[in-house]
Amino acid sequence: MDTQPSVLVIDDEPDNFDVLETLLDGENYQLHYAPSGQQALDRLHSFQPDVILLDVMMPDLDGMEICRRIKADSQWQAVPIIMVTALTGKEDLARCIAAGADDFISKPVNGVELRARVHSMLRIKQQYDSVQNLLKLREDMVNMIVHDLRNPLASIVLSTEILRLPGLSPEKQQQKIEEIASAGQQLQSLINSLLIMAKLESGKMSLNYTEVDLSAICISAVADIEAIAAQKNLTLVSELPQPGGVVKVDAAIFRRVLDNLLSNAIKFSPSNSQVILRAEYLEPGAKVQVVDSGPGVSKDLRQRIFEKYEIGTLLQEVSQIGLGLAFCKMAIEAHHGIIRVEDNHPRGGIFTVLLQQ
Repeated sequence: MDTQPSVLVIDDEPDNFDVLETLLDGENYQLHYAPSGQQALDRLHSFQPDVILLDVMMPDLDGMEICRRIKADSQWQAVPIIMVTALTGKEDLARCIAAGADDFISKPVNGVELRARVHSMLRIKQQYDSVQNLLKLREDMVNMIVHDLRNPLASIVLSTEILRLPGLSPEKQQQKIEEIASAGQQLQSLINSLLIMAKLESGKMSLNYTEVDLSAICISAVADIEAIAAQKNLTLVSELPQPGGVVKVDAAIFRRVLDNLLSNAIKFSPSNSQVILRAEYLEPGAKVQVVDSGPGVSKDLRQRIFEKYEIGTLLQEVSQIGLGLAFCKMAIEAHHGIIRVEDNHPRGGIFTVLLQQ
């Protein structure tokens, strides 16, 4: 686990906590102690436990009742509870499980057994947290996809309604038709990226390698995006090798990587700046770089932005779906290559793709 796991010990005898603390020494756990069930219930938010060691026999609120109350709260239901008990009868142990306990350990506590059970429960908690994070990411992803699908779809609907108006000039009609075509291409590109990612992730997609002129494919990608760059008064600069050299890639997927990287650079670059596309052949392979003058990527985000549904720098005026760079990473790694980002001093980012032939 990335963070130090938190273990809460609930026991009315401080000496028992000292024993457990000694037995767990060296396990890199953050131990907390509550001398009563009520204090534990009152301070669960401050403890934020990943696992609870709960004594059964306590005055006032006994372990069974504390366990029932913790498990009745949806916020803490997933926190594993290990009952620490001197009871050994099967009926007593069955009562522990019925109260909601996930495991139990008998007194006197054995150090090897304690460490194994705590480790096991922490592993279960980590798996639960991972599933919850994935569900949250998918929920965010659905919201982002809906948001990005709605923009071109709204443009199509609006342009279609305008085309229905009487007396529309031929120039206006042509303009609206082009807007519909552009929005349709945006929808198609997004859907295609999602389908390709799904196939790559499931291992059901075989790359169709062909020999591609690196310079030619870069020139084609720049040409197709020049109109979008011009809308922001951006200058596209190409620093490419002489035509004639080849690199073995899946041309359609590699071209989509270039499109995503260039679109990303244009999206985040301020007006009146420039975006640079560099390419060169290596021995073996090739290197492609897209350089922008945008907000850049902080060091702590340089790996995360390539994960699905992660967003780097939030900008209100910029539509971000959080899938473009994830697609690039999956596509380049499927080519057995590497993609990374670094600073473009004094401002911006440099996205580098390294292909190994």
